[in-house]
Amino acid sequence: MAKSAILKSSIAKKVAMALSGLFLIMFLSLHFFINFVSVFSADAFNAMSHFMGYNPLIQFVMQPILVAGVVFHFVMGFVLELKNKSARPIAYAKYDGAANASWASRNMIISGLVVLAFLGLHFFDFWVQEINYKYIAVNAIDETRYYHELVEKFENPIRTGIYCVAFLLLAVHLWHGFTSSLQSIGFDNKIGKSLHKICYAFAIIVPFGFIFIALFHHFNN
Repeated sequence: MAKSAILKSSIAKKVAMALSGLFLIMFLSLHFFINFVSVFSADAFNAMSHFMGYNPLIQFVMQPILVAGVVFHFVMGFVLELKNKSARPIAYAKYDGAANASWASRNMIISGLVVLAFLGLHFFDFWVQEINYKYIAVNAIDETRYYHELVEKFENPIRTGIYCVAFLLLAVHLWHGFTSSLQSIGFDNKIGKSLHKICYAFAIIVPFGFIFIALFHHFNN
């Protein structure tokens, strides 16, 4: 009975982890779409960013949910990692990780930690300054400032390089994490290999899309 309860608890944690991950993937997709618009139209990017920055529903409902989702996802990741390690207190006499799992799946905690560190920097870089601009500094509302602020972030080659490396590791994290999340909630059994291809495509297109945006603005502005 105790083993059954532990198993159910473990499954519940994995499902919760998967759902939070899928929620963050939805946000990542929206964030990518808005940023990608900056490559084609500064005016459209400014309009979309201003809407996101001043819409009460997004600012006071969705944004706190997003922050909570990020914290929950990474905390749950550490919990599950510790649980997996404690389940095997005695190491195998011989373990060939590469023969049993991909590098991405074996190093999710490493890529996750780097992505989390980058999110912290990104959070400070954009959100803190945005709060300062809107609620602390005495400035008139400028609906055209967003494109200039975005381009300015990518002027420094070191900052741009860190940004690109972070998204390379996000690609690694998504390569295993996206498919794993769908497996945890049961979709993988219903759709199969075609779903895997979609997940792998997303894990490549979106992170490398962000890298393209950074390099585009770095070399063109």
